[in-house]
Amino acid sequence: MLNLTPFLKLYKKRRLKQLSSMNIVEAQQAQLQNLLNITSQTAFGKDHDVNSLSTVEDYQKAVPLRSYEEFWTKYFEAGFPIVENGTWPGRLPCYAVSSGTTSGTTKYIPYTKEMQQSNTKAGLDLLVYHLQNRPDSRIFAGKSFILGGSTDLVEQAPGIFSGDLSGISVKTLPFWARLRYFPPKELALIKDWEEKIDVLAKASRKETITMLSGVPSWLLIFINALFKMHNIESQKLVDVFPDLEMLVHGGVNFAPYRRQFEELLEGSHAELREVYPASEGFIAIADGRPEQGMRLNVDHNIFFEFVPLEELHTENPTRHWIQNVEPGVNYAIVLTTCAGFFSYIIGDTVQFLETNPPRLIVTGRTSYYLSAFGEHVIEDELQDAIATASALVDATVIDYSVGPVFPESNQDLGRHEYVIEFEHGPLEEEQLSVFIDALDKKLCERNEDYEGHRADGFGLHRPEVRQAAPGMFAAWMKSRGKLGGQHKVPRVINDLELLDNLLSFQSEYQDNG
Repeated sequence: MLNLTPFLKLYKKRRLKQLSSMNIVEAQQAQLQNLLNITSQTAFGKDHDVNSLSTVEDYQKAVPLRSYEEFWTKYFEAGFPIVENGTWPGRLPCYAVSSGTTSGTTKYIPYTKEMQQSNTKAGLDLLVYHLQNRPDSRIFAGKSFILGGSTDLVEQAPGIFSGDLSGISVKTLPFWARLRYFPPKELALIKDWEEKIDVLAKASRKETITMLSGVPSWLLIFINALFKMHNIESQKLVDVFPDLEMLVHGGVNFAPYRRQFEELLEGSHAELREVYPASEGFIAIADGRPEQGMRLNVDHNIFFEFVPLEELHTENPTRHWIQNVEPGVNYAIVLTTCAGFFSYIIGDTVQFLETNPPRLIVTGRTSYYLSAFGEHVIEDELQDAIATASALVDATVIDYSVGPVFPESNQDLGRHEYVIEFEHGPLEEEQLSVFIDALDKKLCERNEDYEGHRADGFGLHRPEVRQAAPGMFAAWMKSRGKLGGQHKVPRVINDLELLDNLLSFQSEYQDNG
């Protein structure tokens, strides 16, 4: 295959110069003003008189924070799927179908040609950062393998489609990217995840794969199938994809998976690179070392706001933007986008590591806030505790979920119940006890409220852990119609019905195993 990397390097030189000289505050002001100008004649633009808004402060006074449900009810529901001039000019051509991780509510996220261009720009920035760190790269001498959902879209109305975001992204790839993309159209259409894994494991061996991308948990399932199919005893990716340069991961906290992937990449010259794509827009990309976080995409036709998590549901929450965010604060991220969302609460939480350039980490979900008893534990703290405890007992966590169990009487205490799947099967009883103590201790170190509730059994019992048999989480997700693609195992389950479903499934799976 012809190596087109030299052409990419020409773009890299120009783009890095642009990024290094960029004033991030001015860039974000320009994004907002452009979005308001474009939407001025829509129903949303007229409702909020956006022509009169000239500053960020004006905008924040005129446009309230909204959830998906509020946008859906006011601007999309009545005409769906034919929505014209609602929040974006013209007719919306496509919707990315997304489901709430804990609620299961189906969401139809508008996807416009401007959002396609924004995502393409982000994809190029990913490659630019790779070339910056790997000057001898030959990334375009092979193909980029994206392990995503089906590209078989549903035609909701003539010319209007819906489907998996990764499938839509593939359908709308620019021609130069399509030439370097795997899997081909006939394989990308496969909906059955288990069939798709087997077919791709076989077909990918015939290709020169230089980049591999996907959600970590599903990548591991694919890689294990790949090794099994081709009898790769070394369990190293270099023996399957010797030209691999970059493994791109995103969608979930990577800490519990890092050691596994580092072992898989031993002996290769591939690097790990994190991205932060959402159905509503491509938010950030790692441009340096993992500990530096991901760089915010400030000039991609998206305007960002950040609300301190503890204020999110108050009457007048503080709305920060890139001019006044602070490192170390847990923010709910709010987007105004070229797909027609304005001050939309997407449900993710982030913390900035630095502000110039702005680099952040994803700390969890606004719904992933474990506080049934006032303990206020966020997902980032859970991930850190899980990773610390795993390292102490030399075990690797494949997947986990945790939820609150309420006391049955006033004399009893509540607790957190974890369901955890370890890579090599259940831990011995003594090992498990060490794991639980380490997890509990780390949460106390990270979170004063949790420590207060655990002190002398004041408000919480010691955590309990149910060990899941190998493959249980994949089977559970399959039973809920959420196997593969962009679907993620919910880390924190506050929905008691869903938690009960998981606990029942775990027991049955254990008994049948």
